Amino acid sequence: MAAPTQAEIDRLAAAPVAAGKLLIDGKWQEGEAGETVVLSPINGQQLTTTAAASAADVARAVASARAAFESGVWSRMPPAGRKAALHRLADLIDKNSLDLAVLGVRDNGTDIGMALKAEPGSAAGTFRYYAEAIDKVYGEIAPTADNILALIHREPVGVVAAIVPWNFPLMIGSWKIAPALAAGNSIVLKPAETASLTLLKLAELALEAGVPPGVFNVTTGPGRVTGEALAMSMDVDVLVFTGSGPTGRRLLEYSARSNLKRCYLELGGKSPNIVFADAPDLAAAAKAAATAIFRNAGQVCVAGSRLLVEAAVHDEFVSMLAKAAEKMVVGNPLQLATQIGAVNSDVQLAGNLGFVDDAAKEGGQIVLGGKRTLAETGGYYMEPTVVTQVRPEHRLYREEVFGPILAVTPFSDESEALRLANASDFGLASGVWTSNLSRAHRMVRGIRAGVVHVNTYGGADNTVPLGGVKQSGNGHDKSLHAMDKYTDLKTAWIQL
Repeated sequence: MAAPTQAEIDRLAAAPVAAGKLLIDGKWQEGEAGETVVLSPINGQQLTTTAAASAADVARAVASARAAFESGVWSRMPPAGRKAALHRLADLIDKNSLDLAVLGVRDNGTDIGMALKAEPGSAAGTFRYYAEAIDKVYGEIAPTADNILALIHREPVGVVAAIVPWNFPLMIGSWKIAPALAAGNSIVLKPAETASLTLLKLAELALEAGVPPGVFNVTTGPGRVTGEALAMSMDVDVLVFTGSGPTGRRLLEYSARSNLKRCYLELGGKSPNIVFADAPDLAAAAKAAATAIFRNAGQVCVAGSRLLVEAAVHDEFVSMLAKAAEKMVVGNPLQLATQIGAVNSDVQLAGNLGFVDDAAKEGGQIVLGGKRTLAETGGYYMEPTVVTQVRPEHRLYREEVFGPILAVTPFSDESEALRLANASDFGLASGVWTSNLSRAHRMVRGIRAGVVHVNTYGGADNTVPLGGVKQSGNGHDKSLHAMDKYTDLKTAWIQL
């Protein structure tokens, strides 16, 4: 797609947004629990409403998914048929990419430049990736005695419930929906209350692409109702979730109280970005470190939110980083010049500012930002914030902020850097900047995280998995490994 003009974006941004409804068994329906008001983080004004599903609505959606699965209309469709449908869906995402991106920005505040790549751009690529995987993931023949034929089949698990966050709903939603559908499952999707609109549009496009009714259902509404109902359902086989640790723990409890459904949880991180004095280019590393935490207003699960800098270059590096951050434009995310858009909600903004207050009380030095900005717009905006002298016992070091706040801590040598990097309950992502190849490999092996970037930060595509260790959760999105969550292994032991 050619780069959009500001005029094209403005035209779409001025269009009214229809009220969102539930999608159950291929039909758009009102929610029994009424509706949820959607406020745009751009200006704090009402954008539209979405249907609020009741527990009974969720039960009907699950029943629809189960009926579709058992009918075989999708689960037993020849792989070539599912492949063709998912390719059609990817094409429709591309065709509607600007509409999807602008709608998503109005809903969750991501800057339009990032939204175009990370939302429809990423989603289309994800559906194509798993469409191509459908007829390339094989079963196995086990090495047994000559009079035995042992076959290992991969079968779809059945009904998958997917609960998706608000920061990148279309991208993260596609990471879960595409492999689940590719494997032949039926889906019940629960988007975040503050970012449902693009996923509702995705469901509409899925029907247009030929995904049969009942295979892809969407139930919007508060997590305490819709999310709990999915997690407590006795007829959901697998639940996948990206979001907060406390919510993830509740989902595990609900699984134990219901049918012991498998839960795969991506629960965020507090990712260390480690800069050694021998980094290939300190200026480039500083610019990348600023982007790693401040893009999307810090609302990125893999954000490099803990910056560990070798003491010999600490002051110089922090100065370069602060200068890079100062040049980043905070503003209306629908403007092409904007680099840092809005915080998702007033609640999230208040939480971010609370972290800054606590950091100052604990002895951190705020060297950049720390305040709300553009309050006159009515939207939720925050300055990029850099806090130095942050120690491992500080709240800012330990807890995920999910906002544009960077904690900076010096280290003296490689062993201390590794100790500080691993001094966290989380283990999702990390970064290492060094010219020493041996050190890079030692750090990759020593850091307890699902992803270690070396001399870069971010940008990994669908060819590699994304998942964490420790309290960052379990299971993986992306790559062929994601298919493991959505398939069961069945052994056929045949006496010849």
